[in-house]
Amino acid sequence: METTYYLERFQNAADQIDRRLLARKQLEVSTGLYIDSVFLKLYKKSWASPLQDPLVAETRIFFSVWICDSALRERKLFYNIHALKLRRLKGYSIESRKFADTFRGSFKEFEHKWKNVSVKFGPLTLMEGWLKINLGNFQDEILELANNFLEIEYLIDDALAKFKRT
Repeated sequence: METTYYLERFQNAADQIDRRLLARKQLEVSTGLYIDSVFLKLYKKSWASPLQDPLVAETRIFFSVWICDSALRERKLFYNIHALKLRRLKGYSIESRKFADTFRGSFKEFEHKWKNVSVKFGPLTLMEGWLKINLGNFQDEILELANNFLEIEYLIDDALAKFKRT
């Protein structure tokens, strides 16, 4: 995979996300490489272990769009929401499976807006799906997925609120 080319496409999509909306929702955006994939991630610092980089924190929640060699061969762009080691998130008392069930219950209302999505995973992957893409111009699909996430990101906050320690 020509990572420079794909990194540029992912960064181009990231640059088109409404910065005021990101700021209002306290979301961060990042693009980069992970193993053999190019990614775009959306996340909140409050969804990660404090005093750790939220991109690599032990405990974190994030939305990701990515592409890798196998995806390129199939002309697919993958996306998901991960929730990693939530039992350790400070200020909360979370059982991962209950958190996943809470999120997924709320997500049902929006599932129809996400192509090829599934929630039939363990508690670490809240949802995952893919889009068929045109390899010549797929930043629009990346942006569409990011904007779809911006519409539902509050579902994560709502689910977290149910597990807040009092």
